[in-house]
Amino acid sequence: MTDFVEELTWRGMVHQMMPGTDELLKKEQVTAYVGFDPTADSLHIGHLCSIMILRHFQRCGHKPMALIGGATGMIGDPSGKSQERNLLNEDTLRHNVECIKKQLAKFLDFDSDAPNKAELVNNYDWLKNLTFLEFSRDIGKHITVNYMMAKDSVKKRLNGEARDGLSFTEFTYQLLQGYDFLYLNEHKNCKLQMGGADQWGNITTGAELIRRINGTECFALTCPLITKSDGTKFGKTEGGNVWLNSDYTSPYKFYQFWLNVTDEDARRYIKIFTNITREECEDLISRHEAEPHLRLLQKRLAKDVTCMVHSEEDYEAAASASEILFGNSSSSDQLRSIDESTLLTVFEGVPQYRFDRKRLSEQIKASDFLTEVCPVFFSKSEARKMMQGGGVSINKEKTYDHSRIFTESDLIDGRYILLQRGKKNYYLLIAE
Repeated sequence: MTDFVEELTWRGMVHQMMPGTDELLKKEQVTAYVGFDPTADSLHIGHLCSIMILRHFQRCGHKPMALIGGATGMIGDPSGKSQERNLLNEDTLRHNVECIKKQLAKFLDFDSDAPNKAELVNNYDWLKNLTFLEFSRDIGKHITVNYMMAKDSVKKRLNGEARDGLSFTEFTYQLLQGYDFLYLNEHKNCKLQMGGADQWGNITTGAELIRRINGTECFALTCPLITKSDGTKFGKTEGGNVWLNSDYTSPYKFYQFWLNVTDEDARRYIKIFTNITREECEDLISRHEAEPHLRLLQKRLAKDVTCMVHSEEDYEAAASASEILFGNSSSSDQLRSIDESTLLTVFEGVPQYRFDRKRLSEQIKASDFLTEVCPVFFSKSEARKMMQGGGVSINKEKTYDHSRIFTESDLIDGRYILLQRGKKNYYLLIAE
């Protein structure tokens, strides 16, 4: 088996690890789990590091388990939060769990006959029938309040960093997560829990609970919380989270997110978010540094992650759309090959002008159309001068004739005209 800890270490994916973890993994095939909170019906790229840890774990010959917190999701983890979250009802959680299952199946092998095939579990299955009295008597008595209050996630909330303090519901979260570890240890022989660095307190509570109840030793490993080179939170854009669900973040926007990361971030992310080997990674970084203008790291990163999260077809469509829309050699025919949703996604933020489709039958010259119907230019003389100088493209083709007539044949998907003024100014003209 490939050395799991060594693999994660060169990739920069180990933050903390309990003593003995490395030795256990070298000795036997180990079952380990990572928990995912189903507060939405899609994971986002903030979850990707934990997902990749499970992926590497399976590739190194061990058995990964993904735990969906169907029960604990009803409470909310206080780790890293300044206020309590809204609690979700059972129907919403069930929907979210089903959606997350489908996303995880793209990264992990759940269906083969391999002894280390992945398994997905939902803690609602074992917590739903556990009464409060049973939990207090059989579990709660083994962990002291002093132990729980010493955790950073609790101390920060109690020391005035939270506006509303810490509810009893949230205070019990680490004990419930600890019970998950206990249950999986007893029923699935799970000896290792993994997760983000903010989960260290919850994970070690579970290991301590197992030690006190069963006298057996279990282990913990966490990955660092991923940030951008400027220290800001990874995965956030002006529009919010970058989701794995294409309905929330289109494959094109997803591809563009990775394509536009800085060189410094690309050097780290290529190790964390892809499967490429150490030798190939080092070679790629070396070639990138020799010719940074080619952006080799960003292109490979965007390709691999988009293919993994969506599909190779989605990657090719996104890369093709990017080249057609912003490349220098694309044509009107190539532009027309882009589907409508991608076109609208790409030009979501550019100025749009809507016009009555009937105007296309009025034989209006381009210089008039672009000042009177869709006022891209302030005056007809400005429009004429810019077109004569080759500064205007209609559907990616330069037009020098200011008297050309706009017709129905100019419409892309029967509705759109893409106008480019200069090198960077785009306008979308929409017939209605």
